[in-house]
Amino acid sequence: MTEIDRISVSIDADLSDFRREIAEADKLARGFGASFSRALDQALVRGKSFSEVIRSLGLRLSSLALNAAFKPIEQGLAGAFQNLFGGITGSGEGGGSFLNGAVPFAKGGVVATPSYFPMGNALGVAGERGAEAILPLARGSDGKLGVRAETSRAPLAVNVNVSAQDVASFRRSEAYLSGMIARAVARGERNL
Repeated sequence: MTEIDRISVSIDADLSDFRREIAEADKLARGFGASFSRALDQALVRGKSFSEVIRSLGLRLSSLALNAAFKPIEQGLAGAFQNLFGGITGSGEGGGSFLNGAVPFAKGGVVATPSYFPMGNALGVAGERGAEAILPLARGSDGKLGVRAETSRAPLAVNVNVSAQDVASFRRSEAYLSGMIARAVARGERNL
């Protein structure tokens, strides 16, 4: 007897967009049905001519088609304005905010969506082409402003043992030893 393996697969899908489109198609179909019923009502009950009924039905159907065609454009423009003003007021999804409080970035952070902020006499935008990092700046020992690299390494201690016969021989090799140590440190910095 052959053994049959059974595989059970669970699939989770977000059907909200599909359901929304089906509801929209249902709404359009109901609109067509209502228009057609109204046209027949006008022809039979009110005694309008067939050409008037067909013209009325055609106008109503073209109106439904135009509304359906322009709906994505309308939604796109509404979304663009919502993102623009949502970023300014802080009510947008993940948008920046300078009217409803501030989002602190003193320790750095990421701006994932377009966010608007005041910049002198203008309006700045960050994240307009995707995620952007915000890094805090610090002054180095040389006074230059830049990004400080945080390291989790402990400072490295290097011990150099020098054996010399006397002080005079040590002083003669001091320049050689200093150069050798400086070259070793430079190699180590390049390999970090």
